[in-house]
Amino acid sequence: MSWLSRRKTNSALSPVSAGGQGRLGIIAGSGTLPVLLAEAYPDAYCLSFEGTDCSLTDAILTRYRYEKLGSVFTALRAEGVTRIVMAGATTRPVLDMKQLDLTVMALAPRILKAMSSGRDDALLRLVISVFEEQGFAVVGAHDLLPDLTAQAGVLSGVALSKHARADSDRGREILDGLAPLDVSQACVVAGGMCLGIETIQGTDAMLRFAASTPDRLRRGKGVLCKFPKSGQDLRVDMPAIGPETLRRAAEAGLEGIVIAAGRVLLIERKTLLSLSAELGVSIIAVEV
Repeated sequence: MSWLSRRKTNSALSPVSAGGQGRLGIIAGSGTLPVLLAEAYPDAYCLSFEGTDCSLTDAILTRYRYEKLGSVFTALRAEGVTRIVMAGATTRPVLDMKQLDLTVMALAPRILKAMSSGRDDALLRLVISVFEEQGFAVVGAHDLLPDLTAQAGVLSGVALSKHARADSDRGREILDGLAPLDVSQACVVAGGMCLGIETIQGTDAMLRFAASTPDRLRRGKGVLCKFPKSGQDLRVDMPAIGPETLRRAAEAGLEGIVIAAGRVLLIERKTLLSLSAELGVSIIAVEV
């Protein structure tokens, strides 16, 4: 039986005290983050939607259909949940219109409008609004586990070279320019040239693409820049880096990873920082 089945707490991350704040509900997606939260908050009510590749065990997880959102609200209230956190990666739902309950039918015009916009931030903002309208407080994973983010400074490795700092500034300009289009949270810049921009395929796919850049087109080692979009609601859509990101950055020959201080999640932080030293890829947090 796994620790998740036993619901014991042994996380190195320190949770914020939940005293007087009501029970936490974890809406779990894929990846490590829901596991860290469930470990730190063993009394949380954990749920996920069908079709999500969730790492939590069935012993502590209840699954629901997107089309039956009304039953989610009913269950959360019955379980004494007053706060919810949305953690882990999810994909856009494909709704079976024949399965809609009354709650989702009432929300249908707003859902279809948000989905038709093609903008992820519009859909996420709608999700937040719906839960808040139902009386639930939406909190961020970083609020519950402050050690998931970092203060400004060199987290691992050495300070960036003059050229890498210039690449970091250039990356910030690129991401600021793309923010209004809701396109990207990350890019790779080397010698002032953009080698890749994160799109729907994700950061790792972008890094694999950057690694394939011919030497004749590169003007330096370069950096990965990872910053939230302007106006992004970090409670449900905070950028993140993890060990796999670091491995891909090393394969791409990058000098370092530059993240926004306090606004990017460090997944498996201890492993991440150890691997950074092993691979020789610095991790730097900067104020943005």
